[in-house]
Amino acid sequence: MITLYGIPNCDTVKKARNWLTDHNIEHQFHNFKKDALKQQTINQWVDSLGWEVLLNKRSTTWRKLSENDKTEIDRDKAIAIMLDNSSIIKRPVLDINGTLYVGFKADQYQDIF
Repeated sequence: MITLYGIPNCDTVKKARNWLTDHNIEHQFHNFKKDALKQQTINQWVDSLGWEVLLNKRSTTWRKLSENDKTEIDRDKAIAIMLDNSSIIKRPVLDINGTLYVGFKADQYQDIF
C-alpha cells in the first residue's frame, strides 16, 4: 500500500501527486489538514526518520512559533509541535508499506519505483 501524506495546496505535494498519477502508481492521499494525524503515526515517523528530518524549520509555521517553542527542541517537544501544527511537517511524506521518504524529487521517485 502506498500513501502520500501532505497538504493539497503545497506545491511540492502537488508535484509528487502528479508524478505518481503520471506514472500510473496507485496511491492514497492523506490530507494533514482535513484528516489530521494520529500521535502514533508521528511517533512511528520520528522513530524511523528522526524528528530533525520531519520538523521543517524553514517553514512559515516555524517562524510563527514563539521563541520558547523554538528552543531546547527534543523528540517529545518536536512531536507535540507537529501534532499542534501539522503544516510544520516537511512534506510530502511517502509511505510504501512502512518504508518512509520525505520530500519530493523526480529522480528520487524514479529510483524508488
